[in-house]
Amino acid sequence: MFSRRTFLQSTIAAAGTISVLPCLANASGQDLQFADGAVRLTPVSHASLVIETPMGVIYADPVGDPAQYADLPPADLVLITHHHGDHLNNETLAAVMREGTTLISNKGAYDKMTAELADRAEVIGNADTTRFGPIGIEAVAAYNTTEGRLKFHPKGRDNGYVLTIGGMRLYLSADTEDVPEMRALKGIDVALLCMNLPFTMDIKAAASAVNEFKPSVVVPYHYRGKDGGSQDPIAFAGLLDSAIRVEQGDWYGKGKGIV
Repeated sequence: MFSRRTFLQSTIAAAGTISVLPCLANASGQDLQFADGAVRLTPVSHASLVIETPMGVIYADPVGDPAQYADLPPADLVLITHHHGDHLNNETLAAVMREGTTLISNKGAYDKMTAELADRAEVIGNADTTRFGPIGIEAVAAYNTTEGRLKFHPKGRDNGYVLTIGGMRLYLSADTEDVPEMRALKGIDVALLCMNLPFTMDIKAAASAVNEFKPSVVVPYHYRGKDGGSQDPIAFAGLLDSAIRVEQGDWYGKGKGIV
């Protein structure tokens, strides 16, 4: 069991090996490690990642070539935030599911799954809670609020997630704007935050929300957009309170992690 204090001490200790603000930390394909290395986050691509914990291995929104996951530890728990193709792919999901893997999803993604996958899924909605062994799971509303974007992620459909892993709280935003439910979060140690247009939000909105709920560490992800809508995580970092640490994973291939 590790506490928020332990988490904060471990991130400070890690500063000797990882550059942090005012220089943006860049994992360059390496895993991001927290809580004295007890929690390891491996970026796969865009919104897909693997979280290794002492309580099990968690896959979030696994999509893309299943070969990307071949050298990673097998999934004990898979979380699906919503049904869009950069978050749900039935072929990839089936490939990473093994006997005994738990699958948790929102209703929209459940409705798009194959019958075999749907039979294995537990569906939870906004503000619902569940558990995977000792890991607490809370579904957080993820939606658009800006006129012209409402069609992408309507309110009440999609999930972000807060995971309580020992004494550490990790927030996975999924696709959302800076909604009140995000701003109201408390005690978040690590926040993975989306930022791309036209589908989610720009860096100003993302930074405004982060400066309000004040995670200890924020990891920009899901920041490639459409028609010039990609967001720059370096510029995002410069908009944050200096007490908030920023780490950058290799989401888009070696040398392409930063816009």
